[in-house]
Amino acid sequence: MSELKIQCPKCSNEFELTEQLAGPMLAELRASFNDQLAQKEAQAADALAAAQAEAKEAAKTEMVAEQTALRERIKAQDAKLREAQVAQASALKREQELKDKEAEMELTLQKMLAAERPALAERLTREANEKAELKLAEQEQVMQGMKRQIEALKQKSEQGSMQTQGEAAEIVLEETLSAAFAMDAFLPVAKGVSGADVRQDVSTPNGIAGSILWESKRTKNWSAGWLAKLRNDQREAGCELAVLTSQALPDGIDSFGMIDGIWVCAPRYAVPLAQSLRQTLIDVANAKERAIGQETKMEMIYDYLTGNQFKQRVDAIVERFEDMQENLRKERVFMEKQWALRAKQIDLVIASTVGMHGDLQGIAGRSMPEIESVATLQIGKED
Repeated sequence: MSELKIQCPKCSNEFELTEQLAGPMLAELRASFNDQLAQKEAQAADALAAAQAEAKEAAKTEMVAEQTALRERIKAQDAKLREAQVAQASALKREQELKDKEAEMELTLQKMLAAERPALAERLTREANEKAELKLAEQEQVMQGMKRQIEALKQKSEQGSMQTQGEAAEIVLEETLSAAFAMDAFLPVAKGVSGADVRQDVSTPNGIAGSILWESKRTKNWSAGWLAKLRNDQREAGCELAVLTSQALPDGIDSFGMIDGIWVCAPRYAVPLAQSLRQTLIDVANAKERAIGQETKMEMIYDYLTGNQFKQRVDAIVERFEDMQENLRKERVFMEKQWALRAKQIDLVIASTVGMHGDLQGIAGRSMPEIESVATLQIGKED
C-alpha cells in the first residue's frame, strides 16, 4: 500500500494516491515535460543553427580576406617577376654587347700585334738584354760579396792556432814525402820534443845512404832564426842534409835555394828537391863504397854538392816539374772559363725566351696559349 497522499485544494481532505488517481496526473505531467523538453530542444537547435550560420559567415569573411591578400601578394610577385625578366633581358643584352666588344677588341689587338710584331720583338729583345745585363751585374755583386766573405773566413781560419797550423803542415809534408818515396823510412819527431819535424832515411839495396832532416813552416813572414835552429837540429840528429819548407821565402829565393848550408824551398818544390837530394846521397854513398879512403873524391863530391852544377841540375828538374804544374793549372782554368761562359749563355737564352712569353701573355691575356716547353725551361733553370 502506497503511503503517498494528496490534499484536495477545495475541501482540504487527504486522499491516498493510488495508481488509478496518479495515472492521469503522471501522464499529464509527462506530456507537459515532453512539451517543455521539445521546446528546449527546438530552442537549442535554433541557437546551434544560428551559431553555425554565424561561424560560417565569419569563416567566409576571413576566407575572402585571405583570398584578397593572396591575390595582392600574387600581383606583387608577378610585378617583381616582370621586373626581374626585364632586368635579365637587359643583362643578357649587355653581356652580348660586351662579348661583341671583346671580340672586336681582340680582333683589333691581333691586327695591332701583327702590325707591330717586328718592333715588339726588337723591344722585347732589348729589354731581355737589359734584364740579362742587370742580372749579371747583380750576380757580380753577389759574387763580390761571397768573395769578401770567403776572404774574411780565410783570414779567420789563418788566424787560428799557430801550433795547429804547424802540426797540419808537418803531417802534409810527411804524407807527401812518404807517398813519393815509399822505399824510404820517415821518422816524425814526437810532439813536445825539441827538433825538426820529419827525418827521411834514404834507403838503398846496400843500406841507408844518408838522412835528410825536414822542417816545415806555415807563416806569413820569414825568420832568419829558423836556419840556426835547424842547423843545431841537424847536428844533433846527425843528418847529412837539412831542408826548410816555408810559404814565406827570404829575399832572392823564388822557388828553392841554399842559405848557410840549409836548403830552403816552397812546399810545392819539396818533392823534386827531395828527389835531387836523395839521388845525391845515393851517389855519395856509392862513391864512398867505391873509393873508401880517397879524400880527394870526397872533396870533389862536396864541391859538387855546394857548386853551381848541382844547383843547375836541381833547377832543371824543378823547372820541368813547375812547367807541368803550370800547364795543368792553365788547362783547368781554361776549361772552367768555358763551362762558366756556356752556362751564362744558356741562362741568357732561357731568360730571354721566358721574358718574351711573359710579356706576350701580359698583352694578349687569356687568348695567348700556354707553351709547356717554356714552363719546362723555367723550371729547369730554377732547379
